[in-house]
This record gives sequence, C-alpha cells and structure tokens, in this order.
Amino acid sequence: QVQLVESGGGLVQAGASLRLSCAPSRGTFTSDPVAWFRQAPGKEREFLAFIDLSNGHLLYGDSVKGRFTISTDMAKTTVDLQMNTLKPEDTAVYYCAAGVTFSRVGPQYEYRGQGTQVTVSS
Repeated sequence: QVQLVESGGGLVQAGASLRLSCAPSRGTFTSDPVAWFRQAPGKEREFLAFIDLSNGHLLYGDSVKGRFTISTDMAKTTVDLQMNTLKPEDTAVYYCAAGVTFSRVGPQYEYRGQGTQVTVSS
C-alpha cells in the first residue's frame, strides 16, 4: 500500500516561513484529493488546506487563509504547504492525507502520513 511521507518541519522563530512537502512512498499522486492537517498536544485535529489534483480546486481553513498556500508540481510528485508568518500557535504535528472527502462532520481521509513536527518559538 502506498504511504505518504512528509518532510520540511523544524524549529523556527515567529514570523519565519517553512515549506512542508508530502510525497507518496511510490510513484506520484494521481487525481487524489490531498489535504494538510495539524494536531497540537491536547487539541483536536485541525484542517488546514486541500487540493483536488483532478481540477486544481483549493480550500483553506479559516485560521491559515492568507498565510498558508497548498500547491503541487506539474508531475504531481509532491503536494507542498508553504507556511508564512508563522506564529507560536502554529506549533503542532503537521501531516498530509489522501482520499479526502468532506462530510457534515468535516473532512475525512482514507490514509495519512506519520507527520512532521513544526515548532515556532516566540
């Protein structure tokens, strides 16, 4: 089974930028809908951004609109999350997920990566 692998996390100061990358363990993304989520200790999962690789449709969570950008390359080898003007409250484990659908209870996914830690110091 294909797995997702995230990279690009780390420790940065408030106001800095980071770019996270999500890649399938084999091959490339096809037309999967892919999303980024994060989860901080003691908090619920938070939806960040979504891209439908079949048509380019994008969605963003309210807390990151205008600061985070989701994108893919022409060959669909990765789905990236560009994060600008980071804040201490952005500290969390960030993970990507594929096979994403939206329901009345929120976004659901078929499988996800292990995640990458992002820590923003003040």
